[in-house]
Amino acid sequence: MTRGSNIYKIIMLEEFKNDVIEGLSRITNKALPSKYFYDKRGDDLFVKITQLPEYYLTRAEMEIFQKRTADIIAALDLDSKKRYSLVELGAGDGTKTVHLLRALVEGNFDFEYLPVDISSDALDGIAAFLNAELPALAIKPSHSDYFKALENFKQDGTAKIILFLGSNIGNLTDDQATEFIYRLGSSLGVGDKIILGVDLKKAKEIILPAYNDQQGVTAEFNLNLLDRMNRELGTNFKRTGFIHAPIYDEEVGIAKSYIKSLQRQSVTLGRHRFSFAKDELIHLEVSRKYDDDVVKQILSRTDITWEHKITDSNNFFADYILQRN
Repeated sequence: MTRGSNIYKIIMLEEFKNDVIEGLSRITNKALPSKYFYDKRGDDLFVKITQLPEYYLTRAEMEIFQKRTADIIAALDLDSKKRYSLVELGAGDGTKTVHLLRALVEGNFDFEYLPVDISSDALDGIAAFLNAELPALAIKPSHSDYFKALENFKQDGTAKIILFLGSNIGNLTDDQATEFIYRLGSSLGVGDKIILGVDLKKAKEIILPAYNDQQGVTAEFNLNLLDRMNRELGTNFKRTGFIHAPIYDEEVGIAKSYIKSLQRQSVTLGRHRFSFAKDELIHLEVSRKYDDDVVKQILSRTDITWEHKITDSNNFFADYILQRN
């Protein structure tokens, strides 16, 4: 391990600590950033979540990449004379992206694949998987914040195709999503493309079980954050004092994940003490569901335009092909 990687880990740990102190010191509306779900165990649990019968999101987008890859490539309108950088933000395990990558390799397009993730475990996994599946593929993983990585890639002279899949944008409020897309656009050149995967609005009976499965894997995924804070920051959360508590507002189209305190209790982090009332909630994650109007509203304040929309056969999920103007 290099000295630089050690320094990076120290900085990340300090950021983690500061975010926990800020989020849990609030008198009301306590919250923790969802990005801290993803330690090694969190990564493993999320993979299990994506394989659950209730979790339709991955299967729906997987269908798009398996069955409609030709439509995606046609929508991208690639120039055979250009070299492309295919940048995937929050790369995951590669099992969806591999279908597009294989089609691009077989189509003799000139490109390299640049997965970006804050989880080094995820990057190691996707590199091993793709090296086995597509030995000819040029892969350059980036263990970094999205925008730091994009800034590093900006000057390399290639056209960019940004993949932001899995409805990860749904973890942002609409205002935050607008700011995210705007910042994304500022990192791109005119004509660069974005493939934006979003979960579409549906009935509560379909959506809520995806965040509250019968096997309790999602509950374990959320509660694992308490274990991570205990291990890495020295907090003293008792798992038995909290439960997983998701909700979904069908009219608005927003699912929210919470951890609920089962009793009056307190938790310490060094000299800090955080008090919880019985039934008090810690907000962890927003999962926004979209329709065309929401997407148009988000894009209306950016320099990104909607070019194409590709859905699965059930119309559960959509990948929007966007372009920087």
